[in-house]
Amino acid sequence: MKSALCAMTTLALAAAAGCVTAQAYPSRPVRLIVPFAAGGPADIQARLIGPKLTEAWGQPVVVENRAGGNTIIATELTARADPDGHLMQVISAGFAINVSLYAKLPYDSVRDFAPVTQLTSGPAIAVVHPSLPARSVRELIALAKARPGQLTYASAGLPSQLAVELFKVMTGTDMVHVPYKGQGPAMIDLIAGHVQVSFPTILGTYAHVKAGRLRALATTGAKRAPAAPELPTMIEAGVPGYVATNWFGTAVPAKTPAAIVARISLEIARVLRLPDVSERLLVQGMEPTSSTPEEFSAYIRSEMTKWAKVVKASGAKAE
Repeated sequence: MKSALCAMTTLALAAAAGCVTAQAYPSRPVRLIVPFAAGGPADIQARLIGPKLTEAWGQPVVVENRAGGNTIIATELTARADPDGHLMQVISAGFAINVSLYAKLPYDSVRDFAPVTQLTSGPAIAVVHPSLPARSVRELIALAKARPGQLTYASAGLPSQLAVELFKVMTGTDMVHVPYKGQGPAMIDLIAGHVQVSFPTILGTYAHVKAGRLRALATTGAKRAPAAPELPTMIEAGVPGYVATNWFGTAVPAKTPAAIVARISLEIARVLRLPDVSERLLVQGMEPTSSTPEEFSAYIRSEMTKWAKVVKASGAKAE
């Protein structure tokens, strides 16, 4: 009986300590690491959320861009940071893809991080150069099969690369990968006709479609994109079961107190529901998608499993 009472007292004290820790958080400026260059979707989302968190917490939330190494440089920094919630990172689908794309990473993608919440989810848009004689997904498949290894596709990072690799695996087609360091350079070459196909984000691409510089065939989500509702999904266009969405979320170093993780998650969920934030995200083709730490952790694991199969089947390699 005495030992049981001691155990209950210990648990109560631990819970109380967690509450005090969460209430005292943050006690100094918070760094929000973005593993991409300024101006991209991750950076825009961080700069939308950061000022709202600053208002709520009374401490500056400073966005810090640490681009390079397919997000590995920034992610290693986060893995080694103090687990007190004063350093957070935006992570994306590439976080789940890197696990199978690289033989060795300088961190453990599961053990070294505590997922906080998903931020957004958004499809890619399948586009081709207007000179390509393909006005639908079915016509693109037929053309790629008629010209194996002759069509080229541009990618500006792992999600856009793996989206096309998934397409190739599911349709039995063969297109040659041409990697770019950013979506901007990839768009320049695609519009110029140096490459023929790409599955980039809607943001920064749809304006070229409307101007007639590119032809859009479909979007890659499970449902039609609010930013381009007239376009069919890849499933509707003739590739049953095809879904490839890019997503963004936040994570902190492992061993960050659960009470702090929960507080950050709830606060970000509140921010994502604000009309000015959600409307801005939807315009970019990204749907606000908050989740609990447990839900986000499970989702990341499912994404790791999904993309590991694609990497293995396609033979994709980090470039």
